[in-house]
Amino acid sequence: MSINAPKPHADIVFRARRVITPAGEVAASVAVRAGRIVDIAPYEAVPTAREVVEIPDDAALLPGLVDSHVHVNEPGRTEWEGFATATRAAAAGGVTTLIDMPLNSIPATVSVAALREKQDAAAAQCCIDVGFWGGAVGSNLADMGELADAGVFGFKAFLLPSGVEEFCHLNPAQLEAAVRAVAELDALLIVHAEDPDVIDAAPAPHGPVYADFLASRPAEAETRAIATVIDLAERYDARVHVLHLAAAGALPMLSAARSRGVRITAETCPHYLSLCAEEIPDGATEFKCCPPIRDRANQRNLWNGLRDNVIDCIVSDHSPSTVALKRAGDGDFGQAWGGIAGLQVGLPAVWTASPDWVDLVDLARWMATAPADLVGLERKGRIAIGADADFCVFAPHEEFVVDAAELRHRNPISAYHGRTLRSVVRSTWLRGEQITGGRPRGRLLQK
Repeated sequence: MSINAPKPHADIVFRARRVITPAGEVAASVAVRAGRIVDIAPYEAVPTAREVVEIPDDAALLPGLVDSHVHVNEPGRTEWEGFATATRAAAAGGVTTLIDMPLNSIPATVSVAALREKQDAAAAQCCIDVGFWGGAVGSNLADMGELADAGVFGFKAFLLPSGVEEFCHLNPAQLEAAVRAVAELDALLIVHAEDPDVIDAAPAPHGPVYADFLASRPAEAETRAIATVIDLAERYDARVHVLHLAAAGALPMLSAARSRGVRITAETCPHYLSLCAEEIPDGATEFKCCPPIRDRANQRNLWNGLRDNVIDCIVSDHSPSTVALKRAGDGDFGQAWGGIAGLQVGLPAVWTASPDWVDLVDLARWMATAPADLVGLERKGRIAIGADADFCVFAPHEEFVVDAAELRHRNPISAYHGRTLRSVVRSTWLRGEQITGGRPRGRLLQK
């Protein structure tokens, strides 16, 4: 470059016929400097840059996804998953930011000391950005402010046993105390909302028949628990969020609550939108999760909830385990670990299952912008000036067949194994640099 030549306006420019922004799909040249988006120019007006990345016309530039519901499980259960494998799988699926759940690691993230231990485990391993939820359990309700000050993005609570002994659920009095605490802290309470009394009255899960397992987690358990959460959120003017909504019957009460000004949001997951009970073979415990995958009519109504803006976002609830735990009982749904490992394939699973009215702008809003907004990450999940240059190059018309052995999760078991999915993530970029080979460039985020 001549000494008199103009200095580059940007380090790198991404030029695409299809750029998915909060304002819609545009043809644009997206300029990046020092890891941030500094300009979104017309497609033909390419800013001066050291490098120009031309996105093929059969692909789109999406914001990097934000997955606010991931169980990484390290330390303590790293054989189930870990920060190195989870973040590689996330990057392969177009995810550039994840928020780690406070269980199933040991220790659970219910104290500042436990948070520091988890941060130490994650440091120098992550190839995407990672933040952390705290837990709300009976023993730490008086200390939630300390965890909030330490940078957690909010607090997770269970209304029934969590499945691991080190993370206890809240009884009704403790739940009320937790809601009151987050209201005072202006924090966020995220809730696994299933009512324990309804579950206790249902048949116990047993045997290989999926219909029997489904009967053990009736939809009423979700709707009754969500009604309880709405009541408390309204009473204390607290921010609450319903995790992994599977029962579409809760949508009318969520809609009515929001119309009254209740500060409640909700998410659902790719497996509820793309898999249905009618298709699950008996003994196929890779499909076991709680709440369970329900029937096709319920699935259609979940999509309607997204269309009607009652459900805010789609996140993975990536909940992996070892193959031995997932296959425990040789196909017995009562004994197998419950959880879907779907971090890498969530985006194509949702796009494949989406109704005709869904477009890429919807996809980016549900899987990038809305989860970022949920946790207050204003520079994530959007292609906008000032945002981090986190991108997913997405080919919506390609197809691939899921092979569990080729996924980058730690354990090769997947509810999507053998399925043909429409769309492929071709590359993922974090702050303007392509993620390749699992190189640990991710940062640890704090609220």
